Amino acid sequence: MKTRVVGPKGKEVFFGDGLPTVLIGERINPFGKSGIKEALLAGDTGPAKREALSQVAAGADMILINVGAFGIDETTVLPKLVAELIEIVDVPFAIESRNPLALDAALALNVGTPLVNSITGEENVINDVLPMVLKYNTPVVALATDSAGIPSTPEARLEVLKKIVARAESMGISRDRIVADCLAESVGINPKAAETTIRTMRLVKEELGLNLCMGASNISFGLPVRSYINTVFMALVVNAGLDSAIVNVQTVKPYVLAADLVSGRDARARRYTAYCRNLKKN
Repeated sequence: MKTRVVGPKGKEVFFGDGLPTVLIGERINPFGKSGIKEALLAGDTGPAKREALSQVAAGADMILINVGAFGIDETTVLPKLVAELIEIVDVPFAIESRNPLALDAALALNVGTPLVNSITGEENVINDVLPMVLKYNTPVVALATDSAGIPSTPEARLEVLKKIVARAESMGISRDRIVADCLAESVGINPKAAETTIRTMRLVKEELGLNLCMGASNISFGLPVRSYINTVFMALVVNAGLDSAIVNVQTVKPYVLAADLVSGRDARARRYTAYCRNLKKN
């Protein structure tokens, strides 16, 4: 099963079983040290646009757009930023919001077919977001969590996703448009966190057949030298069937290419060797 997204200028990206891992640039958000939040509060989209261009230049297949932070009016700022990124970026978007008014305004633009990020098993979130997914015929990320929080077992996470799938299918949203996030938590807090995530991924593939997405860097939250942990974890989850990852593409791409290669997702090592040749040129 393949999930299809389309950029504002018609560029298509597919992800699914056996295909190369799709990299979604994570840094277009108001968190961290990029100065994006302060700029957006002042009405300045410049830092967000520069970060988007930087992630695309680093090889992002898609970019995540998130403006949700205290003090920022999503209903105004999200469509404004999306409209400006349409003019300068050709890769597909992943638009992160659970505000139906902001989503409606952003999706109504000439944005192609983006990925909506995200929905949970909470009734209010389902009721707010799924109608937007249906209206604009987009795929959506389904998180394995609900009003009770993130379940501690793979089986319980699977049940949350089953509920979301059932509701989506009852509205006519097919499974190729539902992308599951089995959720990565910090191994600094729970030493079994990675094992639980990977077991959930395998259950979801076996029982629901959904494609998978993940904000992978959460695995190292609160720990020093996070890049070591993130690199190892990416190799494990790619091998376990992860189809797309929300990451800092500038630091993660070569390791994902290597993981794809050793997992049999890069025929004749074409993508990996092309990347290495480009490094030598630069």
